Amino acid sequence: MTTPATQPADAPPKSRCPLCQTPDSPLFFRDATRVYHHCSTCDYVFVPPEYHLSKHEERARYDQHQNHPDDPGYRRFLSTLFEPMRALLRPGAKGLDFGCGPGPTLSILFGSTGFEMDLYDPFYAHRPEVFQRRYDFITVTEVAEHLRDPAREWERLFHMLNPGGLLGIMTQMRPEPDAFASWYYLRDPTHIGFYSHDTCGWMANQQEADIPALFGSVAILRKTLSD
Repeated sequence: MTTPATQPADAPPKSRCPLCQTPDSPLFFRDATRVYHHCSTCDYVFVPPEYHLSKHEERARYDQHQNHPDDPGYRRFLSTLFEPMRALLRPGAKGLDFGCGPGPTLSILFGSTGFEMDLYDPFYAHRPEVFQRRYDFITVTEVAEHLRDPAREWERLFHMLNPGGLLGIMTQMRPEPDAFASWYYLRDPTHIGFYSHDTCGWMANQQEADIPALFGSVAILRKTLSD
């Protein structure tokens, strides 16, 4: 696991980890606008709630995104998750694109190869009925870093998977401390949670899941037990 940076004398108090609930996550890094804490239990780095944007400010940021289903570059970007996940699915599997955004594209990619997907997004496709359904696979693409209550969200998503179901996560994994200060991912104020491969391993252990794929920005977790 990554070793946290040395804390300055005026460091803010330790903060509870929103992923694993460890109560004493120390300061990891501070920039001009906010602070970041590191959890030694699950290796998650997070921004405390007092630095989060309002929902209105968050929506305004997302409205600036220019992701479009017809953009070949965006399709190639999503293929980083789409291709390995498709290879693991059985024919006829039904999925959910969680956090699909204003221009759902993964559902088109999966649909073109015979896999139907429902859509959910708290701002652009608010369909709470999906949380009463079960799925063979769920994609969470460039969403994990925005979750305000990751423990609740991951627990809910795993519950929605059928036994053997796949949870596909795509998020930029956190660099080592000496590269963290210049990491472009920090420049987006809606990014409040940062994962590592160790974090994904911790999540899999918590859910008694296995990990058929873990590389770069992709983690695919497979549910092995029924609820």
